[in-house]
Amino acid sequence: MTARWALERSPAQRVVIVGASLAGLRAAEALRAGGFDGSLHVVGDEVHEPYARPPLSKALLAGAKTLEELRLPPMAAVDASWHLGATAVKLDISARRLLLHDGTRLSFDALLIATGARPRRLAAEQIDGVHVLRTLDDARRLRTALLERPTRVTVVGGGFIGLEVAATARQLGLAVTLVDGAPLPMLAAVGNRVAAFFARQHRRHGVDLRLGIGVTGLQADTGQLSAVELADGTRLTADLAVVGLGTVPNNAWLRGSGLLLDGGVRTDAALRVLDKGAKPVPGIVAAGDVARTPHTLFDDEPLRVEHWTNAVDQAGTAARTMLHHLTGATGEPAPYIGVPSFWSDQYDTKILSVGLPALGTESRLLEGDPTDGRFLVGYGRRGRLVGAVAVGHARRLAAYRRQIAARGPWPPTASATAVPAARFTT
Repeated sequence: MTARWALERSPAQRVVIVGASLAGLRAAEALRAGGFDGSLHVVGDEVHEPYARPPLSKALLAGAKTLEELRLPPMAAVDASWHLGATAVKLDISARRLLLHDGTRLSFDALLIATGARPRRLAAEQIDGVHVLRTLDDARRLRTALLERPTRVTVVGGGFIGLEVAATARQLGLAVTLVDGAPLPMLAAVGNRVAAFFARQHRRHGVDLRLGIGVTGLQADTGQLSAVELADGTRLTADLAVVGLGTVPNNAWLRGSGLLLDGGVRTDAALRVLDKGAKPVPGIVAAGDVARTPHTLFDDEPLRVEHWTNAVDQAGTAARTMLHHLTGATGEPAPYIGVPSFWSDQYDTKILSVGLPALGTESRLLEGDPTDGRFLVGYGRRGRLVGAVAVGHARRLAAYRRQIAARGPWPPTASATAVPAARFTT
C-alpha cells in the first residue's frame, strides 16, 4: 500500500487529526510510516506537546517523575502542522471541513477524531480545594495542593484514578478518606475477589474507606472546601477533595454534524465513524477514549475503552483505514482486533489486566493466593475467556492474553497456559 500511495496520491490531499494526545500522535506517526506524504494537520486543545497520561496519578503526582520524563516523542519527529491550544467546534462532513474556535477552517480528505474524554464532575466543583485529574495542568495543580499539607484529603470515587490518588496521598503522609457508592472499590470493573483485595490494601495503608454510600454535596467556608456531605447525613471534614467519578467522551462539539453519537462516537469495526443511519462515513475515523467500537474479540459489542494500549492499537488501525480510503483501495479495511490491557501502581503493588474483565459473567481464582498479595483471576463469558487480572507482577499474564486473542475457552485449559502454575516474578 505504501508504494501505491506514493504513486497515486494527489498533491492536494490532506489529513486532519483532531486530538494531539496519544492516539493522535501515534496515528500521525503511522500515517507517515505507511507512506502518506501529503499535508498533515494535528489539532490539540492543550498547549502542551503530547505527553503520557498514566503517570499523572502516580509518579508525577508523587514527585517521582518530571514533565520531561512524561513527554512522548517530540512533535518535530512527525512531519505535520501542529495546532496546539486550538479547539474544534464544528464538523461539516458534507463539505469535508473542520472549524476551530479561532475561526480557522481546515478542509480534509481524511479525518481522525481522537478528542478523548473529560472527567465527570460534581455540580459544586468551582469551590476552591476541589480537583479533578485528567490533564497535565490538573496534575500540577493537585500536586501543588498536596504539598501544602491539607488536613484531610477526600477522594470521591473508587475507580483506578481515585485509588491511585489515594495511594499517592497516603505515601505523602496525608490523611485520606475515600468515598464510593459501590460496596467495594472497582467492583464493576474487576469483580468481588480483586475489589476486596483493593479494599484490604488501602485499609492496611491507613485509608478511611466509606463504601456503599454516595456524595450528596460539598460545603464551603468563604469559597474554600470545608466538608463533603454523604447520603446518610455524615459530614466529612475536608480541605481538599479529588473527584474521580469516571469520564464522558468529548463529542459535544460534533452535535449537529450528522454523526451517530451514542456513548461516544460510534464506529464500525475498522473505526470508520457512522452517520445517524449507522452507515460508515468515507474517510472519517475515530480512535481512543472517544470512540465506541464493535470489538471483534468480544462478540462485536460496541465498547468505549479508556486504556493506553487501546489508544495505541486503535491509532494504527485508524491510520490504515484512512490510507485505505485515500488510495482508493478495494474491499473492506481491516478491523481493529487489539487486546486491551492496563496497569495500576498502588503502594508497592502493581496490578495488571488484559482483555475486558468487566464483561465477564463469572470469575475464578486461577493462580496464587490473595492473602499473599500474588494472584491471578480469570473472567469468562459465554464459554470464552474474556479477561484476566494479575496482582504482584505476574509473568503468566502473557499466556492469558494470547488465549483471549485466540478466543480461548472458559475456563482456560492447563495446556493453553502451559507454564508451571503460580509462577510469579516481582
